[in-house]
Amino acid sequence: MTVLNELSNAMAAAVENVGASLVRVEGRKRMSATGVVWNSDGVIVTASHVVTRDEELHIGLPNGETVAATLVGRDPTTDVAVLRTAAKNLSVPHWAGGDGLKVGHLVLALGRPGQNVLATLGVVSSIAEEWHTPAGGKIDYYLQTDVTMYPGFSGGPLVGVGGEIYGINSSTLLRGVSVTIPTTTIAPIVDTLLKHGKLRRGYLGVGSQPVRLPAALEQQLGQETGLLLVAVEPNSPAEKGGLMLGDVIVALDGHPVRVPDELLAGLTGDKVGKDAKVKLVRGGQIHEVNITVGERQ
Repeated sequence: MTVLNELSNAMAAAVENVGASLVRVEGRKRMSATGVVWNSDGVIVTASHVVTRDEELHIGLPNGETVAATLVGRDPTTDVAVLRTAAKNLSVPHWAGGDGLKVGHLVLALGRPGQNVLATLGVVSSIAEEWHTPAGGKIDYYLQTDVTMYPGFSGGPLVGVGGEIYGINSSTLLRGVSVTIPTTTIAPIVDTLLKHGKLRRGYLGVGSQPVRLPAALEQQLGQETGLLLVAVEPNSPAEKGGLMLGDVIVALDGHPVRVPDELLAGLTGDKVGKDAKVKLVRGGQIHEVNITVGERQ
């Protein structure tokens, strides 16, 4: 019983300590959600999908005070949003990387959809390598837990028993699955949004769908599918670069492209304005073209 008591006390202490850095986010018509203090100057991190309006945003502070907030920017592809409030001297938690985190470790999901902090207990179910979300965002590593995501928990932290925050929880990145956006993914997004107010995304201007490759090409390329172009927008980077209806894209800058998510994931902000090498199949033959990547508006 001594071990259980110590663990129980440690978890209670973690909830209390991290709770001082949790805020209520009033950014949608229905239930409020949760946000976490990023720095003491009033920067708040939360989930993008819980901020459905750009104006009349409010933050409920741990001391019970409600203050106005502004939307700095958001990245829907990773479900991260950054808010700013005039409140100062906020309590900053310990944002930790995932080093040492293992499947089976106990974790807490915290939320403040109302005045009080709520907590649920679970275990880390899965840790995998780099993951691309269905919307095309890149997550440094896939982190899944079995914690129960009660209404209003989105945007709240995943917490270790020592009080360290491994990231924020999202209920929309994968339907029916509790996924945590890790700190290592959040940090550069926050920095970019604070500097520029948005994340740059590459753009080709095509509509596509997966198609099975002929057996000979499948063996030659080492992949079963590519992307059949069913639309090419006029005056788009794709049209200017020579892409045509019926082309099948199979690689972008040397990386295989088999499904639309892989094409979106390859069009990162650092490619905007630069040439990308597109490998495609046209008339049964493999070709390569250079396309200057545009910026998605």
